[in-house]
Amino acid sequence: MGLISDKAIVHSLNIGKNVAINEFVIVRDDVIIGDNVIIHPHVVIESGVTIGNNVEIFPGAYIGKVPKGAGALARKPYYKEEVFIGDNSSIGTHAVIYYDVSIGESTLIGDGASLREQVKIGDCSVIGRYVTVNYNVVIGNKVKIMDHTWLAGNMVIGNDVFISGCVGTANDNLIGKAGYKEKDVIGPSIEDGAVIGVGAILLPNLRIGVNATVGAGAVVTKDVINETVVMGLPARAIKNEA
Repeated sequence: MGLISDKAIVHSLNIGKNVAINEFVIVRDDVIIGDNVIIHPHVVIESGVTIGNNVEIFPGAYIGKVPKGAGALARKPYYKEEVFIGDNSSIGTHAVIYYDVSIGESTLIGDGASLREQVKIGDCSVIGRYVTVNYNVVIGNKVKIMDHTWLAGNMVIGNDVFISGCVGTANDNLIGKAGYKEKDVIGPSIEDGAVIGVGAILLPNLRIGVNATVGAGAVVTKDVINETVVMGLPARAIKNEA
């Protein structure tokens, strides 16, 4: 089984070979842990979590958090009490992964990142430090999302996308004044190969096309067609590379 500290609390029996569980870790019932996993101190893993092989989870991460609104959310959270972390992935210090999250293989979740319910992340992707991924966001393969970016709920991001640091997105032009209606609260869609520059802002329900580029600090208020470079405030096309 590997090395399990006598200062850890481990209720699960589904633990693979050569697993290291360090001091003050809590592993609940019905957790599945693969082979060659390292879990550093002060990690909490709730029931329903499945961890693949060769995964490393750094101190203070919390996996399987229940989404709760404390009576303040306009949207009622819906979720399944399960989390999947693919082989060879890494979960950073103090990352918080809510229930109903799926993380692919060889994917890095950075320190302090927050992944809300109904999030799906593909293989070989990077979610940077202190990135917030809100509810119902789908992220493809080989995506890089840099530090301090904020992804609104109800977004789709394709494959091979690069999103720089401090990018902001929105999903509601009325800022909650009309209440929450799923069909009206939609974040931007970022298609395969797109590049989003540092500090850009993407407004609700627009499309960033295939291989499009959004310049640093741009405010995007309408769709960006494929292979186009946009810059400015508001963002305007300056070049088409098709």
